[in-house]
Amino acid sequence: MIRTTLGLAVALTLAATSAGAADGEFKALFNGKDLSGWVTPADKTLFSVENGEIVGRTKGNLKKNEFLVTEKPYGDFVLKAKVKLRNHNSGIQFRSKRADDGAVSGPQADVANGYWGLLYEERGRGILEQFDKEKAEALIKKNDWNDFVISAKGDHVTIDINGTRVIDRVDPKFAKEGIIALQVHTGEPMEVRYKDLEIKTAD
Repeated sequence: MIRTTLGLAVALTLAATSAGAADGEFKALFNGKDLSGWVTPADKTLFSVENGEIVGRTKGNLKKNEFLVTEKPYGDFVLKAKVKLRNHNSGIQFRSKRADDGAVSGPQADVANGYWGLLYEERGRGILEQFDKEKAEALIKKNDWNDFVISAKGDHVTIDINGTRVIDRVDPKFAKEGIIALQVHTGEPMEVRYKDLEIKTAD
């Protein structure tokens, strides 16, 4: 009985150690204090940090969609983020490209009323795939935090929202690497918040 208990204790310790190591592979993309490591749009008022959260906020006068962009590109990765949308339209770009004027092109996990569970290619092919709208809406916590997990490995991309797989797509036209970016959209004044952004790469 003592040996069994001891063996169980050792097994649990090893399991905990392994879990800790796995969790440790994720690295923060956002330090919770400022926008270090990110490239901001020309209008510095569009993105700010409040209460440990990245806030994207517009006055409704954008001439084009604007983005907060990582300084470095990423290839194969798993990205975690918590997102709270007050209204309108946002999204998480990945394996994307930033032009000199701040425009971003590439795939996006939509964060938008009526478009949850949508994989969209900004300045490209448009809508690539969409989860059932009613089921997607049922997944979303309105005016609250929603968990996104985006995985890209080779041509294979998956997107999970609040633990449910909404996108599972193999697409050879995806770029093999690119920046990650957070969007604020043209149109009505809007606000979106992001926190707990973490990434695990294949390195």
